[in-house]
Amino acid sequence: MGKKNWIEFDNQEKKSQETAKVDTVNKKLKINISKQKKGKKGKTVTLIRGLDAEDEILLKELLKKIKVFCGTGGTLIDKNIQLQGDMVSKSIEFLRKEGFHNL
Repeated sequence: MGKKNWIEFDNQEKKSQETAKVDTVNKKLKINISKQKKGKKGKTVTLIRGLDAEDEILLKELLKKIKVFCGTGGTLIDKNIQLQGDMVSKSIEFLRKEGFHNL
């Protein structure tokens, strides 16, 4: 059992590039987090407004991270993040960890 076919990957470079991309989002703007009832059956959704990033890819990466952190589904509509369920406290906790302080 040798290590003939063993290949090691270094993901540190990729992680540092991702954090550099997320840092370009303006973290000093006022962010509004609210919950609403939407749709026919009155399902609760959490809306995160005020993340003004010019690059939509950065918002999609942030959306992916927040969905994993909260353990829920979500979508990006008109530069606003919409999460399924009442995730106000979890989203505030996540955004504070990411460096957003104007919540």
